[in-house]
Amino acid sequence: MAHQVEILDLLYDLNQNEQRTIVMVLYDLNLACRYAHHIIAVHNKGIHSQGLPEYIVTKEMIREVYGMECEIGTDMLFGTPVCIPHGKGRKISAKTGSPNNLDLTSSVSY
Repeated sequence: MAHQVEILDLLYDLNQNEQRTIVMVLYDLNLACRYAHHIIAVHNKGIHSQGLPEYIVTKEMIREVYGMECEIGTDMLFGTPVCIPHGKGRKISAKTGSPNNLDLTSSVSY
């Protein structure tokens, strides 16, 4: 994952600092939303939709292009769309909590 972000950061810098046009295929929709100014969603050998990620990445687009249900949220670091697909998986109950929600300021004794 680190190399993927490193390459995308490099391409982002080339685009921003040297006005280079970058055309690429990304299969990670969330990273595409984070880095791309313009996304083209391809479906059935044609363009389904295109434009700014924040305008075209919707539940409906995901359903029509990928054939799956999802939730669309906001990336808490960048404010870009983030796709959370429905499906099976582990669920952390509110009772047991998540390590990410622990109060790290309290002391722990062993």
